[in-house]
Amino acid sequence: MERRIGAALILVENRGSVEKLNQLFSAHSSVIVARQGIPLQQRGVSVISLVLDGTSDEISALTGPVGKLDGVQVKTLMMKG
Repeated sequence: MERRIGAALILVENRGSVEKLNQLFSAHSSVIVARQGIPLQQRGVSVISLVLDGTSDEISALTGPVGKLDGVQVKTLMMKG
């Protein structure tokens, strides 16, 4: 399967989901190239951006469960690379 370069933007509104989110990041660390977290204190949320490198299945195996966490939204972009 073809490898892709991707990006994920994650909005965390429920801090109670952070532990599960970090567990998912650890379990799929092989596809995560870079990670940046930005707390937006005025809005009471945090934004995490990820740069990803993997097959579509590998990237989806990470982002799918992330989107199912309570109070967490994710948008993913994948490009051929």
